[in-house]
Formats: sequence, structure tokens, C-alpha cells
Amino acid sequence: MTTDLWMLAYLTLLGIALQLPISLARMRVEGGIQWSLGNRDTELEVPAWIARANRAQANHLVALAVFAALVLTAHVSGTANEMTALMATVFFGLRVLYSVVYIAGIPTVRTAVWVVSQLCLVMIFLQLLGAPP
Repeated sequence: MTTDLWMLAYLTLLGIALQLPISLARMRVEGGIQWSLGNRDTELEVPAWIARANRAQANHLVALAVFAALVLTAHVSGTANEMTALMATVFFGLRVLYSVVYIAGIPTVRTAVWVVSQLCLVMIFLQLLGAPP
């Protein structure tokens, strides 16, 4: 399996890992177990870090979809190369850092990490331009 595809698998695992502390933390707040087992028609009052973790995970799912589309397109088209592997690896590291920084509540660093991660996606896309139509 290529580095690009391994990074996709690891990013999927990160998505699962991000969900676990959110779920466990929600069950520990007052009314959390009943809320988790119910229809969730109302918002649950949670500490700020849980709300940030939830937003980080939602952002991760969006990033994962875009990353998957690019990596799978590069793989199928035969344009996956050392650059896509490098950018996929850097993207993975940045997504881990982004999640930690977001949950910790460090807004300026979070934005900088996000911007650099988007540049990694652009670099992978640029490799696709070398593929025949």
C-alpha cells in the first residue's frame, strides 16, 4: 500500500479517535447518559473543550473527505508520487496537530495549522494536473 493510502487510513483512525473522548465526556456531564441514549433533540450543556472537540471532529470529517478524494484520484490516475506521499504525510501530521490545538483552545495557531494543511491539499491537486485527461 502506498504512503498516500496509509495516511488516508491513519486519518480515518484519527476520526474514530476524536469521537471517543467526546462521547465519554458527554456521558460524564449531568444528564449526559440519558441524552446520549435519547434522541438528542436538545443541546447538552458541556464544558468548552468538549464543544471544541466536537467542532474539531466535524472539521476533520470535511478535511478527510477532500483528502480522500485527492489521494484516491492520484492513486487511480497513477499520479501518486513522492510529492503526494510527502504532502499526505505532512497533512496527516498537521491534522493531528490541528485537533490538539483546536481542543486546547489556541485559535491563532489553529488557523495557521489549517492554512498550511490546505496548502498540502493544493500541492496534491497540482500533482493531478500532470495526469492525462
